[in-house]
Amino acid sequence: MEWFNLPPLASLRAFSAFAETGNVVQAGAALNVSHAAISQQLRALERHMGVALLDRSGRNLTLTNEGEHLARGLQLGFSAIQTAVQDLTASGAARPLHVTCTPMFAAQWLMPRLAEFRALYPEVDMVLDPTGELVELTPGGIDIALRYGAGDWPGLDSQPLLQSPMVVVAAPDLLDGRRVTSPQDLLDFPWLEELGTTEAAKWLTSRGVDDALRGARIRLPGNLLMEAVRGGQGVAVSVRAFVEEDLRAGRLEALFTEEDTRGYHIVHRPGVLRPQARKFVAWLKRHRTKNITPE
Repeated sequence: MEWFNLPPLASLRAFSAFAETGNVVQAGAALNVSHAAISQQLRALERHMGVALLDRSGRNLTLTNEGEHLARGLQLGFSAIQTAVQDLTASGAARPLHVTCTPMFAAQWLMPRLAEFRALYPEVDMVLDPTGELVELTPGGIDIALRYGAGDWPGLDSQPLLQSPMVVVAAPDLLDGRRVTSPQDLLDFPWLEELGTTEAAKWLTSRGVDDALRGARIRLPGNLLMEAVRGGQGVAVSVRAFVEEDLRAGRLEALFTEEDTRGYHIVHRPGVLRPQARKFVAWLKRHRTKNITPE
């Protein structure tokens, strides 16, 4: 089928609207454009096809036989398109809301609040996919990603949710009174890192100590990471918001804090979100947290 011979869709839609209403003013109102724009599209369509679709001999525009033929075809075509779109939209609406985030974020921030969302929107089915991997957002797949960073992921829309710097922490028992004034003082300690993430590796590399690290590096799920840190099993890089209570209680010590503006963001593909996703994003925004800085 040679689609390149078809006239522009805008002119076909304008002609179909005129055929349905019999009036350029009403056709313009139906398409939210001026009647002059409708008239221009009608003339462009006739020029493209080389056929007189409208009879302009009388006081009012009427369809020629050729115009009637085209109108019937367009009515069938647009009706089929509308049916297909409605069917696919209904299918998409029935699909569960799919959200991805790191296990750490799920355990430390999302899960303690999720019961409220479920109470507000019990009709929304949800799939929560906690993973440290950076998952691609594709049509028909994940609706919302909750990501840590500067919010500048190409081709995606992002809105800030929780702004908090990264912090390097350890339990007092692990430090055992040793003074830590530079990253080099931590070379002999074991390091804990969430599976699939690179925060610890990036921090070490940025301080020039990655290759010189003599302690073990242990990777484990984010929901287990903080228990391991509190138990004195290693040094870890975390979002300060997740360890604030531990720092105040003295269970952990903040060794280094990054002074930046990064944080967690609500991330999704550009365009109109599904109703379930819109509800979830609106709920997240009500829990939006401003800067959390060291005391």
